[in-house]
Amino acid sequence: MDELKVPEYSNDKTLRECVEAALESYFTQLDGFGASDLYQLVIQEVEKPLLETVMREAGGNQSRAATMLGISRSTLRKKLAQHELN
Repeated sequence: MDELKVPEYSNDKTLRECVEAALESYFTQLDGFGASDLYQLVIQEVEKPLLETVMREAGGNQSRAATMLGISRSTLRKKLAQHELN
């Protein structure tokens, strides 16, 4: 496959619109080949930067980050370990 083309984003687009544009770009780049395990692919691509950004925003405070994410602190710790973000 050729070089990955990144869709254009602007400050006035919602997160949902950015995700939709990225997925449309992904399907275009598949050029007719079928996608599989798309849900897992998206989660893997999104979860780590989500955790990194929220932890940074929370100043490294796991309780605050868990509250921001709407998950328990133990779930957050598990996810941080899975992504080697300890």
